[in-house]
Amino acid sequence: MSGAARLILFHTQATSGRTRFLRFATGLLAFEGLPAQATLCTAPSPLRLHPAALLREAEQRLGLAGGGLEAETGFHAELVAAAGPLPVVLARFTAIDPPFAAAATVGAHFVSLTEVRGLPAVEMQLARLAYETILG
Repeated sequence: MSGAARLILFHTQATSGRTRFLRFATGLLAFEGLPAQATLCTAPSPLRLHPAALLREAEQRLGLAGGGLEAETGFHAELVAAAGPLPVVLARFTAIDPPFAAAATVGAHFVSLTEVRGLPAVEMQLARLAYETILG
């Protein structure tokens, strides 16, 4: 995964609206996790990373077909880390059902928003911002 960005992946069930985040062993951020001592930027750059390459790389790592992930363009977050600013991209799985098998291949599983408790505060803040975007 690109060292210049982080990715949050989620699935929303079309029939019920149930939203679940993909949680890795390292937390919500695919695939590298939260950088040490990172904080959420309160005034992110107005410039945005084009997510296409990031999404294609994630699809490949998960063994998904092209188009298996779609960026949520309304989401805009950025981490402040020792190595510099890191944009955070929010992307949804486009399949009707969550790709449980694909998640398992990378040691991840799907969780609800309430199941992110216990993660670092920064990741819980990102999850809240992501959920607010998803709800519209």
